[in-house]
Amino acid sequence: MAHATQLLRPARDILWLAALVVAAAAGFAAWGAALDGYETALLVLSVPALAALGVAWRNVQWFCAAAAALSLCALALYRNDIARGEEIFLLRYFLASQPAVMWMGVLFVLSTVFYFCGWLGGRDFALSGGAGLAWGAALMGLCALLVRWRESYLVNPDYGHIPVSNLYEVFVLFCIVTTLIHLHFEERTRARAVGGFVMLLVSAAVAFLLWYTLDRQAHLIQPLVPALQSWWMKIHVPANFIGYGAFAVAAMVAAAGLLRRRLAGAAISRLPSTEVLDALVYRATVLGFAFFTVATILGALWAADAWGSYWSWDPKETWALIVWLNYAAWLHFRMARGSGEVMLWWSILGLGITAFAFLGVNLFLSGLHSYGEL
Repeated sequence: MAHATQLLRPARDILWLAALVVAAAAGFAAWGAALDGYETALLVLSVPALAALGVAWRNVQWFCAAAAALSLCALALYRNDIARGEEIFLLRYFLASQPAVMWMGVLFVLSTVFYFCGWLGGRDFALSGGAGLAWGAALMGLCALLVRWRESYLVNPDYGHIPVSNLYEVFVLFCIVTTLIHLHFEERTRARAVGGFVMLLVSAAVAFLLWYTLDRQAHLIQPLVPALQSWWMKIHVPANFIGYGAFAVAAMVAAAGLLRRRLAGAAISRLPSTEVLDALVYRATVLGFAFFTVATILGALWAADAWGSYWSWDPKETWALIVWLNYAAWLHFRMARGSGEVMLWWSILGLGITAFAFLGVNLFLSGLHSYGEL
């Protein structure tokens, strides 16, 4: 059986690469005329990037395939008519972007409940259920973004844009990315008991998303402001939110690490060891720092393209630098002095600094990034 599995894996990887090539070719055939040189390069480079990711983490293969299947089903049901979103049952209640986001939220909340029930009650099946629900929620979220991308063109061809342009869209992205980073670390370390901590933060993001949708009608598709009509947005924002998601995972695992150090009891003993938790915090922070560094460089290049200057000391830029310096200092002290409670508290504080850079600047400050205000 083991030998058969070893033979099957290379064949599965080859099939995965072939599927990516076919998908990219089909996408280029359908929309190639509308792509500029930069977008064509991104489409081509996405094939080896996803191929490598799928080989390194094989769950990505079925996850991407399922998201593609659901999204293509939704697009087929639309038939290039946005009005069908209110007429077709599957679109109205499941596959259009807004109901898909709502299902994402429900599944994330249920995942949080299952994770905590499994941890506190010592029930492995509940922990497995929490992980499964988290996968399902991330799948619905990705489907929502992919379908919303097409919906933006159906609403108005001039409105069409990749769905990472406003707080509504990037909060969905944050939920997906944070969950996938956690699930990756969970699979590698078997640290499933900390899933509730991470999903608790994701559920808080879902609560904000729900308020933002109901109070501000944020789900409505709007045209992009001129500064966002750039191909830079397609790479800067995703890189930024991989960083944010990794920092969020690090902070919530750090919270679990503090409980492990300070409290005792049956539930606490079911958490991973302090060594495992410290290692998770470190690995998540390294991942976040790497992507946030790339995103900051891309942001500077975008600023030069949009405003003629790489750096203007705009509040958003200034706080991005503060976030970068904070985590650079964290990594320096972690390598110099090792782990400990101070580093865990610092990781949680770092998430607060990151949250202010992301939301607080939009709420309380103004500048070149004022298009992101609540």
